[in-house]
Amino acid sequence: MATLVIESFPESLRTRLEQTAAAHRRSVPQETIHLLEKALAVTPPIPPVRSGPSYWGTRRVLPSLEAALRSAPSDHSIDSTRIISDERDAR
Repeated sequence: MATLVIESFPESLRTRLEQTAAAHRRSVPQETIHLLEKALAVTPPIPPVRSGPSYWGTRRVLPSLEAALRSAPSDHSIDSTRIISDERDAR
């Protein structure tokens, strides 16, 4: 079993944990595991599903890249690093 070390654990929280453990007739490690299991068992809310196209599906392509893609041979031998470098140098 793994060991968990918590640095700078607040004294007031440790006292409450000891009191809760005693009330439930558990050791402090047992009570800690019980509370963590209970807290982590709560299912987080599912984020809403985005409707519509994604950012990457609708973003604009640089005109120079779009022109290069249209003029490129069908074997996709375009050198994207050169295009990106040229675009960066033009700024």
